[in-house]
Amino acid sequence: MSSVTARMAELGIVLPPVPTALAAYVPALVVENLCFTSGQLPMVAGTLACSGIVGLEVDVASAKEAAKIAALNALSAAAEASGGIQAIAGVVKVTGFVQSHLGFHQEPQVINGASELFEALFGTAGRHARSAVGVLSLPLNAAVEIECVFRLGGDAHG
Repeated sequence: MSSVTARMAELGIVLPPVPTALAAYVPALVVENLCFTSGQLPMVAGTLACSGIVGLEVDVASAKEAAKIAALNALSAAAEASGGIQAIAGVVKVTGFVQSHLGFHQEPQVINGASELFEALFGTAGRHARSAVGVLSLPLNAAVEIECVFRLGGDAHG
């Protein structure tokens, strides 16, 4: 059992199935020793878990939880594309988009949902570069969208 798998078990986290792509793209793509994910929404069992404008219809705590869900979906997509969770050695970059109300400036706190998850799962290898961006709208009226770059080099991908 990889350390990430063990940590997931300790935290009671189960990797979700990879969400179905909404358009003409793949959920994740491996290039050399990196895995790039497409933007992932906070989907749970095919249903959007959090929708609306953060700072108006959605509070920061709910949006932060949605960022964590979207990050788990990105991790799931990366694991499938790279040969399993054990192939993922760390997190390089997280880009988080927050559907924000005019005047809302807490995007970094929202995207911490993803960042804190990755650090909890990967330890220091989960620390990453990051952008947290407020946007006017997101697909399906999602509150957040997360895309990631993972470093490969674990057990399944040399």
